[in-house]
Amino acid sequence: MTSFNPNISNVTPEIDDDQPRDHNLAKVEIALLGIIFFSSGILNSALLFVLWKRRKQLSRMRVFVFHLCLADLVVAFFQVCPQLMWDITDRFIGPDLLCRFVKYMQIVGMFSSTYMIVVMTIDRYQAICNPMVTFQRGRARLNIPVCVAWAISLVGSIPQIFIFSRVQVAPGVFDCWAEFIKPWGLKTYVTWTTLVIFVLPVFTLIVCQVRICRAIQINLYTKTHQEGESAVTNAPASRASSVVGVSKARIKTVKMTVVIVLAYIICWAPFFTVQLWSVWDANAPTENATFTILMLLASLNSCANPCIYLLFSGQLPKRLVMLLCRNQSKLKHSIPDEGTMVSSLYTSFKIASESR
Repeated sequence: MTSFNPNISNVTPEIDDDQPRDHNLAKVEIALLGIIFFSSGILNSALLFVLWKRRKQLSRMRVFVFHLCLADLVVAFFQVCPQLMWDITDRFIGPDLLCRFVKYMQIVGMFSSTYMIVVMTIDRYQAICNPMVTFQRGRARLNIPVCVAWAISLVGSIPQIFIFSRVQVAPGVFDCWAEFIKPWGLKTYVTWTTLVIFVLPVFTLIVCQVRICRAIQINLYTKTHQEGESAVTNAPASRASSVVGVSKARIKTVKMTVVIVLAYIICWAPFFTVQLWSVWDANAPTENATFTILMLLASLNSCANPCIYLLFSGQLPKRLVMLLCRNQSKLKHSIPDEGTMVSSLYTSFKIASESR
């Protein structure tokens, strides 16, 4: 059997307990994790509060953002915060039950944050590439994709409860560690985690985004010809203007999901690369400062998501203050309501079919 220490990554190879701790690196880790934890907690809590105040007016897109905030808060409080305390104390302080619970919630946060982005992107794919189906579906009170994302997260994280436990790592010294069968146990665990939390989701995201961009390109090409025909035949201007408006609305929501996906890949790609390197290469510099910092920076994704949403909502700082302090009835939606957007898409495709 082989064991490894309770790192935020969950998969750091065994270290030598006799090796002195790098206190300078520990201080950098504590400072970085502290900034990420407080930034993520404040940003996601504020945005969550704003969306909750306007829960009766939430569009489908804002429902996804609401649950993405919840997922990022799970990351902040159950992944970043425990690691911050671990770096301060250097050992896990708590009973076996708490050890298993924390490790379970760490993976829940990783799963939920990832798969919430996946289902949000798939929903955008449906809205752009199959607008008539989305239009007929309308607004369901139960958002099935969101439920699926949470179900995958809660069920997929169950093995953590049995993998990790509070064990004695030295005479009289206990920690929250895991034990694996040599030599393939740890490699299998890390590879499987990387596959289901990063590789498969990223593949799905890329396929959806490519198809969305392709659909928009075809639609814009069609609209360009429609506008040319309208100018020649003196067609009503309202049709042309509504078509242009639909393009801007779709492109705005697609741009936001593209940026969220890119932020996810940028933050988590180094993390999983380092994880795979650490278990497949016996000579990997796991104690190197750069190696450690790259693993910690993955949690920056929980800070980036609310900023991206607010940025695409317009007037980033001012908008948040207004939403928190003013009456919600006085505010207008900055991102188009899903029903309005899908209805316009339906009209657009209907016009395109009639023009043929």
